Amino acid sequence: MTAPELDSLRLLVLVGELGSIGQAAATLGIAQASASKRLSFVERRLGLVLLDRTRRGSVLTPDGRVIAGWARRVLTELDGLLDGAGALRTRHEAGLRVAASMTLAEHLVPGWIGELKRANPGLYLGLEVTNSDQVAVLAREGKVDLGFVESPGALPGLTSRKVAGDHLVVVVSGAHPWARERRPLTPAELASTPLVVREHGSGTRETVDAALRGAGVGAVKPLLELGSASAVRNAVIAGAGPAVISALDVTGHDLVPVAVEGVDFGRVLRAVWPAGRRLDGPAAELLALATRKPS
Repeated sequence: MTAPELDSLRLLVLVGELGSIGQAAATLGIAQASASKRLSFVERRLGLVLLDRTRRGSVLTPDGRVIAGWARRVLTELDGLLDGAGALRTRHEAGLRVAASMTLAEHLVPGWIGELKRANPGLYLGLEVTNSDQVAVLAREGKVDLGFVESPGALPGLTSRKVAGDHLVVVVSGAHPWARERRPLTPAELASTPLVVREHGSGTRETVDAALRGAGVGAVKPLLELGSASAVRNAVIAGAGPAVISALDVTGHDLVPVAVEGVDFGRVLRAVWPAGRRLDGPAAELLALATRKPS
């Protein structure tokens, strides 16, 4: 059985309330003949007689009263749905859209967002976590109001501002031979060793490649390419091989840092937004929190 149209249900409810197809049709702004056809169509679809049509007007049959009661509940629920959707839409339109790369999203952004939410408890905030390249794309296309990246390269079409400093660390599991090595690794040794790495587009991957090129050796040799900082960290702990990860990811995990001479693994973590756009409202507040110097 095909469900009756919602407008026809509204018409049926109004006929029950007003006692006249003509008055119900006028209330909805349709012709009486059109209203009669709609009601007859509903009766055929349901296989029930819903109206007693007389010269003095139209009244609902007992079945019609039951159907009208159910229809009224359906329409009330629909009105609630539409009102709720409107409220959600208003919250989204008045909210803040943020994207952050993995390291920032795991260690720094939650604290900034927490402070912002405490100051603005009614604020809707959406956070998308992806790699630095995708964060830059989302910010450039205006799909987020503010992004946070860890990639070292130029960011065309974007304004950027430093929010924190970071440095990368070579790590191994306790069972790896490098864990017992007392001398620092050379850049050549690191470059010639297959590593557990993030995917292309990751800020960490770009920083490692840039640092090794700056030291006069080739880019990293991937042993495994994984899509998140936690996956890389867990692979190292499981003994898959060495990796170069953020110092923020080392603390509290069963990892052994390994020194490397002659390689600068420092990097700047940045907030980004479309060039030429002035940040205001919650986006400006979040940036202020992210760039605030510790007291």
